[in-house]
Amino acid sequence: MLRQILSKLPKKSSKTDSAESTRPESPLTQQRSNGSTAGLGKSSSGPKRTSSVVFPASVVAGIEPLVPFKDVPNAEKMNLFVSKVSLCCVTFDFSDPSKNTLEKDVKRQTLLELVDFVASGSMRFSEPAILAMCRMCAVNLFRVFPPYYRSNSSSVGESDDNDDPMFDPAWPHLQIVYDLLLRFINSTCLDAKVAKKYIDHSFILRLLDLFDTEDPRERDCLKTILHRSYGKFMVHRPFIRKSLSNIFYRFVFETEKHNGIAELLEIFGSIISGFALPLKEEHKIFLWRVLIPLHKPKSVGVYFQQLSYCVLQFIEKEPRLASVVIKGILKYWPITNSQKEVMFLGELEEILEAISMVEFQKVMVPLFWRIGCCINSFHFQEMSPDLALIAICDFSSVLGLKLSYVLWLGNVLQKWKYPVAERALFLWNNDQIINLIAHNRLVILPIIFPALEKNAHNHWNPGVLNLTLNIRKMFSEMDEALYLACLDQLKEDEEKLSLLAEQRKEAWQRLEYAASLKPMTGNTAVLVTPLATSIAC
Repeated sequence: MLRQILSKLPKKSSKTDSAESTRPESPLTQQRSNGSTAGLGKSSSGPKRTSSVVFPASVVAGIEPLVPFKDVPNAEKMNLFVSKVSLCCVTFDFSDPSKNTLEKDVKRQTLLELVDFVASGSMRFSEPAILAMCRMCAVNLFRVFPPYYRSNSSSVGESDDNDDPMFDPAWPHLQIVYDLLLRFINSTCLDAKVAKKYIDHSFILRLLDLFDTEDPRERDCLKTILHRSYGKFMVHRPFIRKSLSNIFYRFVFETEKHNGIAELLEIFGSIISGFALPLKEEHKIFLWRVLIPLHKPKSVGVYFQQLSYCVLQFIEKEPRLASVVIKGILKYWPITNSQKEVMFLGELEEILEAISMVEFQKVMVPLFWRIGCCINSFHFQEMSPDLALIAICDFSSVLGLKLSYVLWLGNVLQKWKYPVAERALFLWNNDQIINLIAHNRLVILPIIFPALEKNAHNHWNPGVLNLTLNIRKMFSEMDEALYLACLDQLKEDEEKLSLLAEQRKEAWQRLEYAASLKPMTGNTAVLVTPLATSIAC
């Protein structure tokens, strides 16, 4: 009876090899044992240790990795932890669900047991345990992703419905490993001074490489782990910031392809909120060389919310940077992409809410010149998608277009709903912006007045027309004398333009008449009259 009780207790390496050899092996350990002995060309009939077939006996101290933590004394728990972590270094092919099912289940149960042990925080981690943990995470997590197959020609914030993200079939195990790593880094039992030797620059770089995965679940786990690592290991903070900058540089100026820009910007947003004042020159350079150029790529809509948050964080830290940011946004202002214009106008409104009067006056001339161009934009789709499709079908029936082309046109119309002019006019609904304009109306109204008048007389959309008339009335009530002076100046400028156009037309007529009097000889150029052009067409 006593022997039966003693046989259930965990056995240490001090026991004889023959006693350990009588213990049944797990399927996972047995598989590794057969592979190892076959590779070395040794006979498997000799004595062996259960765990040493995976890792050296000096590391795991002969502890059977499948023994629960509750069945071993506290003095042996850390050795058992190392043994279990080492056991999880064995990887499997998850592309075939029917392969190694028993071994995969053993590994999963072991990982869950490790998560519970780390979460309990019962004892401090030794250096061999930290080494084994980092090695296990590297073996399971660090991998190379397949190359990109998607085209980079899609519009801002849009994705092709046929391009589904690629999910790793091993995610059920990877998720547990990520959870284990996060709890390990967050644990109060982890000594950062010891762990920084193993969670080093190389480990962080390979962790950053994983942000390019197409799986949003994995990127979310990585985001939390990197943020906790930044807070835990202060010595690595400059390196993490530099590495993030390099990823952004490569994305903006080389590839414009990366799946994790939004998550990386979200991490940097929390980093910016912790910057001390006054801001270092290094941080200001990051704003000018990284964050502002990130407005340039076509895929800016994917990460625009996180980018705007980072920019506004800098302005809250140092309001004098508002004018610098506005100049940068105007530098990368889109010309033909109406959706990006709408997003930029929204960001400008948030910046103008926080800008000071002095910084506003530095940029108000180029800013309102650009806003005037947006006010005159004709990018506006008022028709509903259903009505648009009906109209296209009626039109196509006359032209005899194919059904596939009709459906394509309908898809285009559904996506073309970017009211640039309306979004620009909505700036006048903000009291802070109206206050800035009122104090600087002598400069702003002459810039914006021609655009307002052009809209009032020519714009086809009734919503934009009503907004324009309301803003004209607002300026008239704000300063009637200035409004009338701008109106007179506009009429004078229009008269000058019409006079110049008439003079230009008369000059061309004189040239045409003079050219018609000369005979055509050899290779002399022939002036084609408008009448001849119309006949030729």
